[in-house]
Amino acid sequence: MEFYKTNGTAACEGGAPVVLGCALGHRAAAQGAIKKKKVVQQQQQEELIRLKGGVHPGEGRVEVMKKGQWGTICDDRWDLQAASVVCRELGFGSAKEALTGARMGQGMGPIHMNEVRCLGTEGSLLECQYKNITEEDCKHSEDAALRCNIPYMGYEKTIRLFGGRTRYEGRVEVLWGPSGAERWGLVCGEGWGTLEATNVCRQLGLGYASSALQIRIVGGRTQYEGRVEMKLRASWGYICSDGWTTKEAMVACRQLGLGYSLHAVTETWYWDASNTTEMVLSGVRCTGREMSLEQCSHHSSVSCKNTGTRHAAGVICSETASDLVLHSSLVQETAYIEDRPLHMLYCAAEENCLSSSARHANWPYGHRRLLRFSSQIHNNGRADFRPKAGRHSWVWHECHGHYHSMDIFTHYDMLTPNGTKVAEGHKASFCLEDSECQELVSKRYECANFGEQGITVGCWDLYRHDIDCQWIDITDVKPGNYILQVVINPNFEVAESDFTNNAMKCNCKYDGHRIWIHNCHLGDAFSEEANKRFEQYRGELNNQIL
Repeated sequence: MEFYKTNGTAACEGGAPVVLGCALGHRAAAQGAIKKKKVVQQQQQEELIRLKGGVHPGEGRVEVMKKGQWGTICDDRWDLQAASVVCRELGFGSAKEALTGARMGQGMGPIHMNEVRCLGTEGSLLECQYKNITEEDCKHSEDAALRCNIPYMGYEKTIRLFGGRTRYEGRVEVLWGPSGAERWGLVCGEGWGTLEATNVCRQLGLGYASSALQIRIVGGRTQYEGRVEMKLRASWGYICSDGWTTKEAMVACRQLGLGYSLHAVTETWYWDASNTTEMVLSGVRCTGREMSLEQCSHHSSVSCKNTGTRHAAGVICSETASDLVLHSSLVQETAYIEDRPLHMLYCAAEENCLSSSARHANWPYGHRRLLRFSSQIHNNGRADFRPKAGRHSWVWHECHGHYHSMDIFTHYDMLTPNGTKVAEGHKASFCLEDSECQELVSKRYECANFGEQGITVGCWDLYRHDIDCQWIDITDVKPGNYILQVVINPNFEVAESDFTNNAMKCNCKYDGHRIWIHNCHLGDAFSEEANKRFEQYRGELNNQIL
């Protein structure tokens, strides 16, 4: 077996062959390099098109950037020609399917394009003919999506992975030589990086390169669940479950190509199906956006409060997940100030819905100044949003007369422009239910009579501005310019397909008597330039007095 460089010479100073792992379920760091190259080719413009809501590379809801804001595309006349232009623009080859009817979940915000007509040869979707539309012309239930073909290009006959446990990993070998005398050879590891590995994975139709694929799950009833084990040097070991949360489990499922985390499991004695007895990793802390567990922080040496395989980390993964999105414009439209008497706030005080200074107030005399607003929370994902805890563990609150299915469902904060918190509120999920649904979608969850709680795909839960705790206590806030922030599912208790759209921010000006709220938007809705303008807000008044 010989080594080959790209020019075909059989020489390698290091003498080490290339070994790699591929994963269909996530994009590795190589995508950053690919995107960087693409941006340079586009004369350093911002990213203008993206896919959201998909599980695998090359699929998702199509979103385009116009006037500094991301928006969707209406599916009227959406076809394979238009979808193929998008796939090629993003480096995925041609389109396999042009999907209509919000098959990859509904977007939020504007719908930028309608009746897109492409020849199929355009370099960008924005070069195709299309119509500008209003909300009356199209709804988000008609958002266009697609699935791309990962290009094979015939390479499976000239390149292969050999010696791996699965077809997704192994030593890279190439078929080289004159016609009729070809033979398989190794690829020199000198200068080999993630970008080169990703090219091989994509040529073989195996997605993107994982810099390690060094984890596996064992002992589960299906391929989507089990105890997480990691290969360190030459042996497999398990991971300490101390601090193992949905965020870490999301990364593990993504690295394994199994979609999203349904549950982060901290006791796995019932999955003890392997001979692994050594703990190899502890203190794992992830943001939830990493591509592999090795990118997360962890202890330099193993230190675990609970030892033994009983307390090994595990996951239950799923190809689908919920995706909660706040109706940001409704917050802006319904915000107002109320001076509420203390004698009407006893129940709210019991649920810690007032600022700490309320404890020292002269009850029941006086009042608290509250910034009230409505919250309408949509489930735009592909699975129902359900509380992590079952009904048997819900907590009854006598004062308000309801059960809490989640301790903290939403955080409400008032921040200074530099991010310092000056006031806060929170909403316990005393009632997660389907307030309203889209056409042809039936309600499943209702809180009455100790019913099941949740939010169905295609439905939304409405917390009106006039109910208890739907506010921020701003009694102690001084006049000035602030940021109003609302974060759904802030502790990541329930897995979602996309956490980037869980936070909403608004510019806020308070003069001590009145408040102005504007520029409300989701965390990933603006371009980088628009976000900079938002952060540099100095209190110009561009909207009505509320």
